[in-house]
Amino acid sequence: MIQQKIEQKLKDVFSPSYLEVINESHMHNVPAGSESHFKVIVVSESFEGQRLISRHRAINTTLADELQNHIHALAMHTYTDIEWQKEKGIAPDSPNCLGGNKR
Repeated sequence: MIQQKIEQKLKDVFSPSYLEVINESHMHNVPAGSESHFKVIVVSESFEGQRLISRHRAINTTLADELQNHIHALAMHTYTDIEWQKEKGIAPDSPNCLGGNKR
């Protein structure tokens, strides 16, 4: 449910040419079925000319309610179409969780 809200909000605001919202909660010390840790890959021409911090702030603003009330962690990978092509359509993997009892 949270994942779908994230996807819809990002689609509505950024009109992405590529969007992937990945629930990475299973990689963390949380109950099964949790929706608390996400990774988003957003490719949008609306990022053209923006620095990374501006892109991330825009996503934080868009997802303010989810970040305030539901999401514990959000990894953001933001690209223009040209940047995404240079990355060959691959975003970095998220690091393994070192929190909780997984240290």
